[in-house]
Amino acid sequence: MNDFLYKIYKWYNKNERDLPWRNTQDPYKIWISEIILQQTRVEQGTSYYLNFIKMFPTLTELVNANEDEVLKLWQGLGYYSRARNLHATAKEVHEKHHGIFPDNYTDILALKGIGSYTAAAIASIAFGLPRPALDGNIYRVLARYFGIFDSPASGKGKKVFLKLAEEIIPNDNPGFHNQALMEFGALQCVPKSPDCSVCPVKTTCFAFQKKQVENLPVKSPKLKQRTRYFYYYFIESGEKTWLEKRTGDDIWKNLHQFPLVETENELSEKEILVLNPSFLNGFPYNIKYISGKQKHILSHQVIFARLIHIEVNKDFKPRGSLIPVTKEDVIKFAVPRLMELLIEKNRLF
Repeated sequence: MNDFLYKIYKWYNKNERDLPWRNTQDPYKIWISEIILQQTRVEQGTSYYLNFIKMFPTLTELVNANEDEVLKLWQGLGYYSRARNLHATAKEVHEKHHGIFPDNYTDILALKGIGSYTAAAIASIAFGLPRPALDGNIYRVLARYFGIFDSPASGKGKKVFLKLAEEIIPNDNPGFHNQALMEFGALQCVPKSPDCSVCPVKTTCFAFQKKQVENLPVKSPKLKQRTRYFYYYFIESGEKTWLEKRTGDDIWKNLHQFPLVETENELSEKEILVLNPSFLNGFPYNIKYISGKQKHILSHQVIFARLIHIEVNKDFKPRGSLIPVTKEDVIKFAVPRLMELLIEKNRLF
């Protein structure tokens, strides 16, 4: 065991990437980085992290921000509930902990939107508490090296991995330990076709010795994807257009979009031509064009979207709570990545 950790630590000292959140023990900045990295790869996440910290360098600035500002910075990462949780959690720390990030695992875990992995990462890196941070990278390293065939997603598997992780984490510098294992999984013990020939622990690795590298960790069954059909209306009147804010417990909550019609089945162009959305309020309009299909894949949904570009006269008054904006101001709103793609692809502005 000691030989395994010694070799991982030695590898980490040689291969550690210089990442901005590794140059701090500020729990606020570590928290922000961990939430962002749950969404994307380090390469993309670094720019999001730097932009976020530039806009909100401390918890106080985040508390005082409005939600639209937070969502705009998050735009393109997906899972916008995490951005809303960031904002809510900052307020919770401000109100319940007098603006000071809690320094123990239990209180960190109790914060909104923070699970066991994130709580352990903050506790170990910021406060030196021996809490194992089990992310996908560490699950993979442990599964392969120790030959664990329980799925990390199962109740039994979670207990098996946690017990092992608790046994091997040192009291001295647990943050370094967690980051070394994460980095080893991210760069060396990668999901597909790792280069085991240069692995420092290959001689004692179960998966390498037993030719089980591609079979570990045991994968969970894939979630069934739901198919949805979105028809966005870009309503144009001179320099003005209209947006709506998404509400309810659905994807992209509180983001803005062009007014939308969603159907259970895909529509033909002939069927699109006779749509009469209620938000048009019976006013006459002219269809300039109907875009081609844009496929957009989420973790549990596949969306096929089309853009319907229409012109209305200056007397147009929509039904409902549509927001009139100038076309140049659309980009100031936090919108789903799908909307961005439709705007770019159809060269609207």
